[in-house]
Amino acid sequence: MAGSTLVLKDLHVSIEDKEILKGVNLEIKPGEFHAIMGPNGAGKSTLASAIMGHPAYEVTSGSVTLDGQDVLEMEVDERAKAGLFLAMQYPSEISGVTNADFIRSSINARREEGNEIPLMQFIKKLDKTMEYLEMDLNMAQRYVNEGFSGGEKKRNEILQLMMLEPSIAILDEIDSGLDIDALKVVAKGINSMRSEDFSCLMITHYQRLLNYITPDYVHVMMNGRIVKSGGPELAKRLEEEGYEWIKEELGIKDEAELNA
Repeated sequence: MAGSTLVLKDLHVSIEDKEILKGVNLEIKPGEFHAIMGPNGAGKSTLASAIMGHPAYEVTSGSVTLDGQDVLEMEVDERAKAGLFLAMQYPSEISGVTNADFIRSSINARREEGNEIPLMQFIKKLDKTMEYLEMDLNMAQRYVNEGFSGGEKKRNEILQLMMLEPSIAILDEIDSGLDIDALKVVAKGINSMRSEDFSCLMITHYQRLLNYITPDYVHVMMNGRIVKSGGPELAKRLEEEGYEWIKEELGIKDEAELNA
């Protein structure tokens, strides 16, 4: 499996005729970990949903390519097959479908027809991964996320990530609602994926996630645009000083100028 490159150029996205993303440019190369931070309403989750093809979000202009292929022309399942993965901020419950069946079906959907993962190979990998994430093995036979706590749902997202082995993962506030012990386990799972074949885009409000997963690049999003980029030190400064200094640096005095 070779790593992939995801490129966003001047991406504009609207929902119900309201423009949310106003020209996002971003390139994620193989092996890179990027983090996007920003105040509420900046467009971070919209970016994740738009990349994965959520039908409520309309791409009005710009492009998204994965290894040169037009992602915007792909259906949602085609994006997943191409190697994109989204860990959702609010994972859905799927009644009547067990975790094990869901994950095995997802793996097989990405493989060539007639080349399904052998059952015993799947079970061994699933058990090993669940143990690594400190999950009760009985959760494999529970319905997807049904009755799970917030922390269990987030671990379940990382379980899916580790089992599916996508080339690029988008993690939408994977740290929200986690206590420190659960956060460490989730971070351990994500860090275990680090390689030249895997890239990651982490969307977060807080530096604390980045204490355990060191990004190569940190981007600040405000009002639908990436307004500043830097290294891990940028996230630490945001934690200490907030976002006002960025507005001052950009010469933005009020919200109207930011919206312009």
